[in-house]
Amino acid sequence: MTHTAADGQGVRIGFSSAADPGAAATELRALLDQPRMGLVVVFASNRYDLDVLGGCLCREFGSVPVIGCTTAGEIGPLGYTENGLAGFSLGQADFTVETCLIEAVSKLESRGAQTLAFDLRRRLVNRVMNFESERSFALMLVDGLCMREENLARAFHDGLGGIPLVGGSAGDGLSFGRTAVLHGGRFQSDAALLLVVSTPSPVATFKTQHFICGPRRLVVTSADPERRIVSEINGLPAAEEYSRAAGVAPESLDPLVCSAHPLVVRVGGTDFVRSVQRINPDGSMMFYCAIDEGIVFNVAEGVDMVANLEAVFEDVVGRIGPPSLVIGCDCILRRLEMSAKGIVEDISAVMRAHNVVGFSTYGEQFRGMHVNQTFTGIAIGARAVP
Repeated sequence: MTHTAADGQGVRIGFSSAADPGAAATELRALLDQPRMGLVVVFASNRYDLDVLGGCLCREFGSVPVIGCTTAGEIGPLGYTENGLAGFSLGQADFTVETCLIEAVSKLESRGAQTLAFDLRRRLVNRVMNFESERSFALMLVDGLCMREENLARAFHDGLGGIPLVGGSAGDGLSFGRTAVLHGGRFQSDAALLLVVSTPSPVATFKTQHFICGPRRLVVTSADPERRIVSEINGLPAAEEYSRAAGVAPESLDPLVCSAHPLVVRVGGTDFVRSVQRINPDGSMMFYCAIDEGIVFNVAEGVDMVANLEAVFEDVVGRIGPPSLVIGCDCILRRLEMSAKGIVEDISAVMRAHNVVGFSTYGEQFRGMHVNQTFTGIAIGARAVP
């Protein structure tokens, strides 16, 4: 079964729910096909045999570069979906692209990552007459279990020289077993992708979260930053103190309860969410983002998710007009909350109305930051006709 949506200038979007990887790749090719395709980006469910799917996509699209990643759920022409293959294609007439695969990211130094981003930017600028950062963007896709997103996002941001960076960490449903990025027909773990694009169309990047900073303050007093584990908050066992500040019983701290009570850190006057991945048996807490001793948190308070998202897209449309494509990276914890509140279809309707294609992530990147429980996006408007 295939699904597509209205085509934009140089953009095709689509989704396949076929269970067989070969059938899914064939159906997606039919939906994304356009003259002079320059790039295909796909977001694949973890239910597929990735080795088979990678080969099928490579055969279907031939010489056209295909990149992407595994997901914790897909976003496409139907809104939120699961167990499928979502994607989009960009035409060469409207988009100039450069891509780079970064392997062994667990061993990559920040200086090396910055140099890779700088070189990729230089390659793009050399191909575009009258290059403008305002009409360009960068997309980062990264192994969601590598725990290197902070270093990569910061290094890429510094190396891109003004090209705005948005990204997402690959997912694996809720299994947390294997996450991977796709390049050259292979899904690879311990890897990242960086895509840079220039277009004559207007571009807007954005991030939003439906939480505001509350009054309750917590200080991390003991942590293992490399493993993103906090063992003490305010000098007390971490889960115990967190549950007290959140106003819930310690034994109730499952993923859904934790997602309803995220922690917020303020950087440069802007709030960034730091979400709890799980509570460990010893009462310590594992986070989706980097954590260190001395960090001051506030327990966040939620606002209406639908109204928040509608306001974001109202601002986007005001900046660039109705988007022909929005590349969306949306935290899996947001999706869990939507399901619990019965508002998946409400959010899906907003996504459909604005041509969002993307995935549910294990983390999101915006500029040089790695964040959680956030929706980050790249909106591309219609190119003005001379």
